[in-house]
Amino acid sequence: MYFFISQLSISDILLSTNIVPNLLHILLNNGGTISFIGCMTQLYFFLTPEGFEGLLLAVMSYDRYVAICNPLRYSSVMTNRFCINSITMCWLLDTFISFTVTITSSKLNFCGSNLIDHVFCDLVPLLELSCSNTFIVHLEVYVMGSPIIIIPTTIIVVSYTYIVISVLRIPSSTGRQKAFSTCSSHLIVVSIFYWTIFSVYVLPNSRQTRVSTKILSLLYTVFTPFINPVIYSLRNKDIKEAVQKVFHKHVM
Repeated sequence: MYFFISQLSISDILLSTNIVPNLLHILLNNGGTISFIGCMTQLYFFLTPEGFEGLLLAVMSYDRYVAICNPLRYSSVMTNRFCINSITMCWLLDTFISFTVTITSSKLNFCGSNLIDHVFCDLVPLLELSCSNTFIVHLEVYVMGSPIIIIPTTIIVVSYTYIVISVLRIPSSTGRQKAFSTCSSHLIVVSIFYWTIFSVYVLPNSRQTRVSTKILSLLYTVFTPFINPVIYSLRNKDIKEAVQKVFHKHVM
């Protein structure tokens, strides 16, 4: 679990350092400029951690499924080799897809307005500025992006279905509460992350304004990386005890 949380932290750090500094510059100066190479770089380092986090949350849901539904086999299933291989595959797959989409987008012609009505170089507002035919880019996004959305979502839904069934079979309320508390932090993070992603990219609303799109984008680029450490720290007994020891040491 701590290995997966460390990978989630790396993903959040990459995303925050990519988006937040330029975002603060835009807010403080009521607008800002970015070079074409800088925009493509920001797009790549936005797509990579976002896609990786979606895959990682699916792996973490499987980890919670094994821990709750098959606790006696946990150490034999979730081995160090399995964890490292799964994370490596997630990084490699998402890096390849993000690199391909970024390179294809960089080859488009931008001969009209260069004003991006967004807080960062997101793919959708960037394609709206292109004078070229964006069919290839959209095709790449749907062909390569759909499995990254559908497969992790399926794994999460199936895992939590079995988790809920197993928890409800526990006779004591204390046992049910203890079992569910082990995955509550992950479930909160999954709900926030996938709700915003689906709202912006998968199920766009025709009445959705630019302002609401920007707000939703801020939720999964700024708010989610900020709230993830808080959620896992408050729900984790070991982390709370470690913080209390450090605080007590400095006070004494």
